[in-house]
Amino acid sequence: MTEDKNPEVGAVVIGRNEGDRLKLCLSSVIAQIETVVYVDSGSHDGSPEYAATLGVEIVDLDMSIPFSAGRARNEGFNRLLQLGKKLEFVQFIDGDCELNGNWITYAKQFLTKQSSYAIVSGLLEERNPEKSIYNELCNIEWKRPEGDALSCGGIFLARITAISSVNGFSSEMIAGEEPELCFRLRQKNWKIYNSGINMALHDANMLYFKQWWKRSVRSGYAYTHRYFIHTYNNDEYLKKATIRIWFWTIILPFFAFLLSIMISPLFMITLLAYLVQLIRSYRHTLRFTRNKRTSFLYSFFNALGKWPQLIGQITFIYKRLKNQQKSIIEYK
Repeated sequence: MTEDKNPEVGAVVIGRNEGDRLKLCLSSVIAQIETVVYVDSGSHDGSPEYAATLGVEIVDLDMSIPFSAGRARNEGFNRLLQLGKKLEFVQFIDGDCELNGNWITYAKQFLTKQSSYAIVSGLLEERNPEKSIYNELCNIEWKRPEGDALSCGGIFLARITAISSVNGFSSEMIAGEEPELCFRLRQKNWKIYNSGINMALHDANMLYFKQWWKRSVRSGYAYTHRYFIHTYNNDEYLKKATIRIWFWTIILPFFAFLLSIMISPLFMITLLAYLVQLIRSYRHTLRFTRNKRTSFLYSFFNALGKWPQLIGQITFIYKRLKNQQKSIIEYK
């Protein structure tokens, strides 16, 4: 065991059929962390076997039980604790990401000094944003303002005692498990911090409109699921996000058409609110992208995304009423 391997830190990597991306991921992780658990969810590309050659602890998920990223991370986290190492922090990372070489040192020092923080995350960038519009959109999505945050994405360093205090991730959520975890942490007065430090490269490999649409459906499903779980917990951000989807897709067009029929066609002018919202979003995005084309694309797809998100919300409600089993919505 060497000092540069950060003996106080363990890592949980999750993946399925990531191929060369997993090789990059594990290489970047074991270069900084000695105790690593890889959780595989039914790969048939030799991922578990490759991970085993690196001396990584392997967890093969029982795929007869409904899969979720939250469940995979929980099983990896539990195995990490069972290894009996004296760990204080855990790095969660997906198999399609490559960890920055300086990240663990910085993140560990931050949590060591800032005892009120449960999680620290950093800058995540797309590996190939130029390959498609949808990769480019992801690259913008990853950009978060530096400072205290309400939530984080799936790549972050966390304090083990904090994760244990809320019993880890919600295994039943098919997406959005990280914001849901952060919400429960904040309820226990833990803080979340987003740094301006480069954390990792991500490879979305999202090349087609169909993939983007499914991902947006999954996002809407996750919003509604979290809203259902925390209806009485005063999650104002979540309430606004959920209501916003219904407003732009149903409420506004319904009343515009209804009033135009009942009173005057002039009420159709209220639909210009879409244009106003697009311009506002464009101006906001332009502030940090400094690119007119990129800002317009992001604003346009952000507006368009409300419709697949609505489908995701309706899907959750339908399955809840029918008491149907939830299943993951895959877009890759």
